[in-house]
Amino acid sequence: MRIENHLSTVGLLFGTLFLALSLSPSLLPRGDTVQGIISGVSLAAGYGLGVISVWLWRYLELPRPHERIQHFIYLGSAALCGLLVVSFLWQASQWQNRVRVLMGMEMVDDIRALLVGSIALLIFLAALLIGKLFHQLQRMLSRKLRRIVPRRISHAAGLLIAFAVFWAVIDGVLIAFALHTADISHQQIDARIDPELEPPTAPMKTGSAASLIAWKDMGRQGRRFISESPSAKDIEHLSGAPAQDPIRVYVGLNAAATPQERAELALEELKRVGGFERSILVLIAPTGTGWIDPGGIEALEYLYRGDVASIAAQYSYLPSALSLMAKGAYGVETTRALFQAVYGHWTQLPRSSRPALYIFGLSLGALHSDRSFDFYDIINDPFNGALWSGPPFRTGTWRAATDRRHPESPEWLPRFREGSVIRFVNQQGGLEVGESPWGDFRIVFLQYASDPITFFSPASFYQEPDWMKPPRGPDVSEDLRWFPIVTMLQLIADMIAGTAPAGYGHEYAVEHYLDAWFALTEPEGWDEHEFDRLRESLVNKKHPAALP
Repeated sequence: MRIENHLSTVGLLFGTLFLALSLSPSLLPRGDTVQGIISGVSLAAGYGLGVISVWLWRYLELPRPHERIQHFIYLGSAALCGLLVVSFLWQASQWQNRVRVLMGMEMVDDIRALLVGSIALLIFLAALLIGKLFHQLQRMLSRKLRRIVPRRISHAAGLLIAFAVFWAVIDGVLIAFALHTADISHQQIDARIDPELEPPTAPMKTGSAASLIAWKDMGRQGRRFISESPSAKDIEHLSGAPAQDPIRVYVGLNAAATPQERAELALEELKRVGGFERSILVLIAPTGTGWIDPGGIEALEYLYRGDVASIAAQYSYLPSALSLMAKGAYGVETTRALFQAVYGHWTQLPRSSRPALYIFGLSLGALHSDRSFDFYDIINDPFNGALWSGPPFRTGTWRAATDRRHPESPEWLPRFREGSVIRFVNQQGGLEVGESPWGDFRIVFLQYASDPITFFSPASFYQEPDWMKPPRGPDVSEDLRWFPIVTMLQLIADMIAGTAPAGYGHEYAVEHYLDAWFALTEPEGWDEHEFDRLRESLVNKKHPAALP
């Protein structure tokens, strides 16, 4: 039995090449399992590209080399691809450890090539089986169509119909079933009340017996957000000055039927607890599960010694990626409804006594927050500013400012116009850079060059991203190279399964939030020594991670 009868030689050569390239580093360090998955998908993608290339060559009836010459080409290509795999396997551990060193992580031993290869092979075989089924369906359709249309048209039509059938099954059955299952399971998780979290007893706390929002209707992440609010005593201990309890308001999906009703309920609760009497008011857009990064809001609460009120509304209980697929428009609708309710009331207050209003969002929260208003809504009475951390690459304002940056500034830390409205910051600063002083309306983008959520681009499929060009960000490996298709697959894996310590990737550190809030709001009463002491205390304070 000859292998050519069942597998494409050209496909195997392309697949082997892609497998080797997948071993190269990307933005985040990865373990053997993730590496095996990336290698398997890359092997399948390369194989598919080779098969399509051969099919297209034959379809166009282009000349083929002599069989003997073709044989030597295959042998030479196979030897080259084999050497490439061995070379890349030998360097893979070193590449991964260099990324780890950049992020202050412990180095690991050599990768387990057998485990990586086994996972890659299983994924490739599964993809091959699907491909064979697709091919059989396409051939059957083409044969039937050939009775009524010319041969070439039957091939093209059979291909299109087979693709439509497969897409209908994948999107209409498999993905729909997976989303429905995930929706039910995450809904049950969201409704579960953790026994260690007791409802507040103070009447001015959201979720208490006197609250307009019931404890059971706040959702799992909302109850955690309220429970983990620092007390005045906590803030006094770290800041060394008198403080007050911060105000936090959170409305869950079960609190009311529609986004508008939940927004009005949250507004009434905010008024009830005195949120508009604080110096700072923050409108927060959570991530997909309803989670709010504790470091992002705590940094501001400690900076203003508790004189802060924050308000948020849940729009989903699914992880961000699933939330975008299942309820993408709903997140924007909810965030916009809350913005209109809070901003509408805020504009009715006397300018001399109302709080400074800011909006804040991490990741998907930044995307929805950016879409919750447009400048025509606020041009007559703008709020004070926004802090958006880890903005996804689809975030409109981020994308526009990044594309229109000063040519000499890198994509991972742009300078936009004269810096009076929009500034970018990372681990090494950036907010102090501006040809003009800050204006009254300010936007800060906190981003790390190693964040794949921010710097993924579908265009990396066919062209090198600007952030890979020198000079690179301080947390991006010099060993990283761009390869067509493969680099995009690596970045997708970084987004889905990548992990990094705080201060790298998509894990935003409290000290960088503190620096961003300080520059954005310019609080009074902090000298350099006190600020550094607070910064160190917050770094040493353990902040809870997102709930699974």
